Amino acid sequence: MKISTFPLIVLCLFMGFTFWVMAGAEQSLLAFGVQLMSSPDTAQVVIDLYILAALSCVWMYQDGKSRGKGWGYLVPFFTLTAIFVSAGPLLYLVLRGQRRESAAAPSKV
Repeated sequence: MKISTFPLIVLCLFMGFTFWVMAGAEQSLLAFGVQLMSSPDTAQVVIDLYILAALSCVWMYQDGKSRGKGWGYLVPFFTLTAIFVSAGPLLYLVLRGQRRESAAAPSKV
């Protein structure tokens, strides 16, 4: 299995920072989410992130379907996306691997 290095680095940095922040947090992730949704300005940011998360899930579904992946493969990515927004698509990109050079490179005419 080929993995993509750049998304792996970003995923490790993001999740490392996330766990560091959560380890020092004075409230649970759920309580923090409720607090964010209690104010219109922070709720707008949360809603924006989850719209992006939903779009990412649509992309992962379409890409996975074109690669012959079923729901059983995709559900963990969707779950991770629902909890940590960026982590699901980043992990999907890591495991998706790099495209073949001939498919990614534009043809010369």
